[in-house]
Amino acid sequence: MQRDIPFWNFSKSLTSVTLSSFVNIVAGLAIFAAASLTGGLAPSLLSLIISRLVQGIGAAMTTVTAFALFIRIFPEGHQRNRALGYLIAVLSGGFAAGALAGRALTTFLGWRSVMFINVPIGLVTIPLAQRFLPGGAGLSENKHLDVPGALTVTTGIILLIYGLTNAAGLGFASLSTAVPLGLSVIFLGGFLAIESRSKTPLLPLSFIRRGSVLASNVVALLLTSVVGGISFILPVCFQNILGYSAVYSGILTLPPALIFFVVGGWIASRMVDRLGAKRVLLLSTAIVALGCLMLTPLSPHGNYWILLPGFLVWAVGASIGFPAMNIAAVAGTQHGEEGLASGVVNTSFRIGFPLGLATLLTVAGAIDPPSSASASAATAAVVAGFQAAMVAASILAIIAFAVALRLKNTKPQRGSGEKQSQLVG
Repeated sequence: MQRDIPFWNFSKSLTSVTLSSFVNIVAGLAIFAAASLTGGLAPSLLSLIISRLVQGIGAAMTTVTAFALFIRIFPEGHQRNRALGYLIAVLSGGFAAGALAGRALTTFLGWRSVMFINVPIGLVTIPLAQRFLPGGAGLSENKHLDVPGALTVTTGIILLIYGLTNAAGLGFASLSTAVPLGLSVIFLGGFLAIESRSKTPLLPLSFIRRGSVLASNVVALLLTSVVGGISFILPVCFQNILGYSAVYSGILTLPPALIFFVVGGWIASRMVDRLGAKRVLLLSTAIVALGCLMLTPLSPHGNYWILLPGFLVWAVGASIGFPAMNIAAVAGTQHGEEGLASGVVNTSFRIGFPLGLATLLTVAGAIDPPSSASASAATAAVVAGFQAAMVAASILAIIAFAVALRLKNTKPQRGSGEKQSQLVG
């Protein structure tokens, strides 16, 4: 229920060792549950942050390995498209349930309950994994951890998001913004230098340059930036501008969540079967851009129903895009590359959410009312900031559309690749 922090950059390395995929998933669940317990009991902010870091490691081990299992078990084509659609449906349902339950738990039981709720979920999920998941050897033969690469890319991304978060309140001219952003450039540049020379790189640059891997991951980064930013900003608008309670604001997000569950889970994969991933992504990014623009009539005198059409259009576009992004990102994956492909696209997703949130909040915070402004003028400035953020989100979606034009449109034939692949070991 907690959104994991940017430590999934260790995910590819963690899934590359000779542990079985089953052990990775069960160990990840146990680590996540244990870290949730210590987080709920945290006596200080530092101990809470450490628990959240450990949560991120557990989430990385679990989510990336699970996605890699999907790639290994289901052959490319109709079977994989359908399976990934079901996966998106489950993730969407979990995200919606977590958002609503998190608001309710925080309101009625306090923030610690949001951490504690993960513990019984982990205790139930671990035996289910033991019962239903296939065992087998690891998903890669690489026995070495690229520790320098993992540390530099993780540090660089944390600094980037921290700098953008500071920019939302302090502006880009502040040292608290400029220093983290400058250090982020240095660390990320160092990561690329390490990867170009490493014998066992965390992220082989040759893999990124192959086919549509780079373009599909850039689209994933941009589209999840829009989804992550809008998913956070709209409930805040409901509370701070329209005056709804936290729980009621969570309930108002259920219609788009239902679209993600139904459209993303069952309709999107069939669209990819018929049209190919490229055409679906072009349609998705165009619809998302339109939906964001339809959200700009935000007003302190308005209501939820004015925003609902844009909210639903945005959700339809995003829901058909997520399965297509996954399918495009792992197309052509060779044996032994499942963990790598899964780690790359999941990292793109995980970076996109906080990066989009930080970017859109920076845009929204750029329109600050003067300290002497009246209450109505201050509210008008806040509304204008949120409207600018919606326009910025639309621009990000348009950029994603332009990048998607570079994808190769591989439309799998229903009869191809249907033979069930077997797990190793």
